[in-house]
Amino acid sequence: MANKTVVTAEPGKQELFITREFDAPRELVYRAHVDPEQYVQWVGPKDLEMSVQKLDARDGGTFEFTHGRDGQNYRFFGTYHEVAENERIIGTFEFDGLPERGHVIMGKTTFEELPNNRCRLTHQSVFFSVADRDGMVQSGMERGVREGYEKLDDLLAGESGASASA
Repeated sequence: MANKTVVTAEPGKQELFITREFDAPRELVYRAHVDPEQYVQWVGPKDLEMSVQKLDARDGGTFEFTHGRDGQNYRFFGTYHEVAENERIIGTFEFDGLPERGHVIMGKTTFEELPNNRCRLTHQSVFFSVADRDGMVQSGMERGVREGYEKLDDLLAGESGASASA
């Protein structure tokens, strides 16, 4: 595989970083993060069905989506604090399946233009506690991120081909 997903979670820290390069222009990678029709096609593990209830990618907008299988659904939601087209997305992220509310993650995703119509995505998540961060890592999130980005590669390959032939 040409582009590897790197998840960095240093021991004892309340943050993690995800870095991934894509063989597609920055604009297409960004659009896949803010367009509900594209978002639903790639986010999450391959073995879960994705459903987007809301994705209003603008300053102050909100999102809500579920992953599910066999009638068991997992709800995720948050608020966009800043959406800078083709540059960055900053906002909160929560999982509804925990025993209590309040495990809010603050995230920042940046989209860096690389030579040859490529893009580097860097995501930073900051957690309330090291335990929250470690719990997320132990939940299998890395597999979901990796498989999601593999699906995004396929989606972007189709988009790049469509825009090249247009």
